[in-house]
Amino acid sequence: MLPTDEHKSGRRFVTMTTTLARKTPLLLRLVPLLAFVAFAPGESQAQNRLPASAEIDTYLTEVVRDTHVPGVVALVVDADGVVYTGAFGEQDSANDVPMATDTIFRIASMTKPVTSVAVMMLVQEGDIGLDDPVSDYLPAFEGKQVIENFNAADKSYTSRPATTVMTVRHLLTHTSGLGYPFSNHTLAALVGAQPGASATQFPLLHDPGTRWTYGESTRVLGTLVEEVSGQPLDEFLAERIFVPLGMSDTFYKVPAPKTGRVATVHRMTPDGLVETPNPAEITAPVYGDGGLHSTAADYAKFIQLFLNEGRAPNGMRLLSEATALLMGQNHTGSVLVEQQPAAIPALSEPFPLGAGRDTFGLGFQVTGAHDDAFARSPGSMSWAGIFNTEFWIDPKRGIGGVLLMQYLPFYDAVAIETLQGFERRVYQGLAD
Repeated sequence: MLPTDEHKSGRRFVTMTTTLARKTPLLLRLVPLLAFVAFAPGESQAQNRLPASAEIDTYLTEVVRDTHVPGVVALVVDADGVVYTGAFGEQDSANDVPMATDTIFRIASMTKPVTSVAVMMLVQEGDIGLDDPVSDYLPAFEGKQVIENFNAADKSYTSRPATTVMTVRHLLTHTSGLGYPFSNHTLAALVGAQPGASATQFPLLHDPGTRWTYGESTRVLGTLVEEVSGQPLDEFLAERIFVPLGMSDTFYKVPAPKTGRVATVHRMTPDGLVETPNPAEITAPVYGDGGLHSTAADYAKFIQLFLNEGRAPNGMRLLSEATALLMGQNHTGSVLVEQQPAAIPALSEPFPLGAGRDTFGLGFQVTGAHDDAFARSPGSMSWAGIFNTEFWIDPKRGIGGVLLMQYLPFYDAVAIETLQGFERRVYQGLAD
């Protein structure tokens, strides 16, 4: 069957009545790999205490009215609770379901900081050392090779032994040499020729510790947590993080009674914005680098863990104060975050903001020095998910922000403009 065109608020949507696999088989084969490594304006449903609440409402109302962004949930939190939340646009465009503040999103790589906390729990308990070789726990990483020359024409390569040993710290900082196909041309070619392959099946892209490359490092950390703890990763995260923090809407598999709250995913195509209906069962593989579903309010509780220096909102300590502070420090030294290319443009534009300036902590990008008074402070922690979900934690100002959308490509210009516009209004409000 052919897609049917619909016009909503001046934006062209294409609602698919059959699977997208017939049109974009390669895209759909790669989205699960990346999403699980990384997969009517609403009124605020909380008492907004942020001075700029009205300005943020107006701005995000205009975004969903005037651009192709289908819907968005925004939230600002401090150490004590939510100070702003709002929902705008649609959760499910085909069925005219409005976005709500409790809409559930595929947060993809926003899973990574959660897995990193799990690792640091084991570090502070003495079960893992940050500078331990990964092969001490996962023997498959013993004697890793590095790609030395790659021939794009026939996808052949030569390799050599790595000059440095991959450590747990390298995995936490994305300096391990592991990459992703959507943001590395060499891996895009290699994985594209072997659908379903993992980056860990190939030699490293560079010697560990020498460059910053976004990739499957945190997937390996998820396996490490399972190996050391003796628990499946999803059980460890639920028991040690989600339950203590009260994150009752965060999971890999969405419980059946809650599937009606899950936002649909849109993809930009030459025909317009294409919406993929949600399946009856909404689930994802349990990986350390992606796959979680969550809400803005739930992720705010995770942010509060760092605004409260390792304590849950109820006062329960999950991380020591020293561990919480350590995770937000520079652990890459002079190695800066590098811009990652758009190896598969349908999935992602080049990213991230702050490339060439920022460093990386233990699971978080760390904002470098700048003089913009209306942006997150230097030393802030952040990351994102491939469906344009973003968050930041600003310990200096005592706040954090969450902005959740649900469409591809990642780092679409409008999505990033929306993030920056939201962030600017938050900090302008704090300055008033």
